[in-house]
Amino acid sequence: MASKKQKKQSVNRRSFIKQGVVASSLFIVPRHVLGGVGFIAPSDQLNLAGIGVGGKGQSDIRNASVMGRERVSALCDVQPSGTHGVTKSIERFPNAKFYDNFRTLLDKEKDIDAVTISTPDHTHGVIAAAAMERGKHVYVQKPLTHNIREARLLTELARQQKVVTQMGNQGASNPEQLEIQKWIQQDLIGAIDKVYVWTNRPVWPQGGAMPMPEPASKPADLNWNQWLGPAPETPYVPNMHPFNWRGWWDYGTGALGDMGCHLIDIPFKALQLKYPTDVECSVGSTYTKMWNADYHPEGCPPSSAVSIHFDPTPNNPVRMNMIWNDGGIRPFHPDLIPADVDLGGNGVIMIGTKGIITCEAYGDNPKLYRQGEPVLEGAVISENSEPENGHQRKWIDACKAGFNSAEHLALTSSFDYSGPLTETVLMGNIAIRSYMLKTENPNGGTTFEGRKKLLWNGDAMQITNFEAANQFVGRAYRAGWEF
Repeated sequence: MASKKQKKQSVNRRSFIKQGVVASSLFIVPRHVLGGVGFIAPSDQLNLAGIGVGGKGQSDIRNASVMGRERVSALCDVQPSGTHGVTKSIERFPNAKFYDNFRTLLDKEKDIDAVTISTPDHTHGVIAAAAMERGKHVYVQKPLTHNIREARLLTELARQQKVVTQMGNQGASNPEQLEIQKWIQQDLIGAIDKVYVWTNRPVWPQGGAMPMPEPASKPADLNWNQWLGPAPETPYVPNMHPFNWRGWWDYGTGALGDMGCHLIDIPFKALQLKYPTDVECSVGSTYTKMWNADYHPEGCPPSSAVSIHFDPTPNNPVRMNMIWNDGGIRPFHPDLIPADVDLGGNGVIMIGTKGIITCEAYGDNPKLYRQGEPVLEGAVISENSEPENGHQRKWIDACKAGFNSAEHLALTSSFDYSGPLTETVLMGNIAIRSYMLKTENPNGGTTFEGRKKLLWNGDAMQITNFEAANQFVGRAYRAGWEF
């Protein structure tokens, strides 16, 4: 157990980093005198922990370390021998202590300043809340949470705890998005009443029946109980970890959760959107028997179309309809876009009274089309050698500068922004799950009462015209995992 003196030193060091306190002039010594050019004193480093360090988590903790500028003190993953990148993280940070339980890490590693969280969607909320309650800054992969209620709670908790936050939609730091925002601010396409957003996801198994458990095939070092987190207890299901969880509501958020925060981010930020007013959907069906559509409400559908409306904003004076398509279904060419232009597998089209703006995922390759004028392409951005446009590094710098610092306020996806964005993305999933609710009628036949436009009170987090849909605003939590 640490001594009182050690604890005091730890608290003082963290306070120094968080608040940007300037040391006494007695300690102002040129850095090169202390340790050579480029030397970073240990007291200037953040202590980082990575929770979920395979897959995308591998690059999140690597980029947050800023090429070794910061100290990675601890790593956590449910399977240390996984072939999905965990072993690479362990090799990259050999001095970091390893845990397979995030609570144990947070309880033991009290000197941690900031945490990257790159676990499956269903555990983002509980892990981020546990870290923030302990005063840790957090970087959380997209979507920020599994459901709307969690997103609202994390947004409020970040303000209460005065911690610096960032969601892992790295395209938000793409400088090419600034070109789109400039075009809209200059009123080059006029009032925008329709936006199309689409993706080729899912690219994982989705739309069928849940695979059967096979407890005997569980890897010996996989902490399945930790992986399940707040989801219902169930024996091990092969291949759910590390990736196929995305298509099942207990764990994932489907194609919308996977790509929505990357794509919807672009019009959401440019038009200064907040809470939608309504949502409606239609979903694709699969048939393994004549006339009887397969019914698997436990999983996401093979494809979906979602319509969401937004009231006018300071950046857009008219009511706007956003239409989302996934499963490889793309919008059709508007007249201003030449017929031979390939719209691509992921993209955004914003249609205004004077023209059209298009871009690819993450805001790449923006173009502006206006009648009778040459296509205007975004300014060429010089190649950025920094990984993911510095999305993680900017968060680290803001952690050092402190809550409400200029660096913090300049972040492109802090929870004040990414919380409402995530809520909008997850609105589509409320519609999809409501669409699948059915009632067997006593005299035969089936009623699908949720196949309607759902009206949304964003401030109250409530569907106002179909009470059954409100069960999907939050979720039920397994005992011991309550949020």
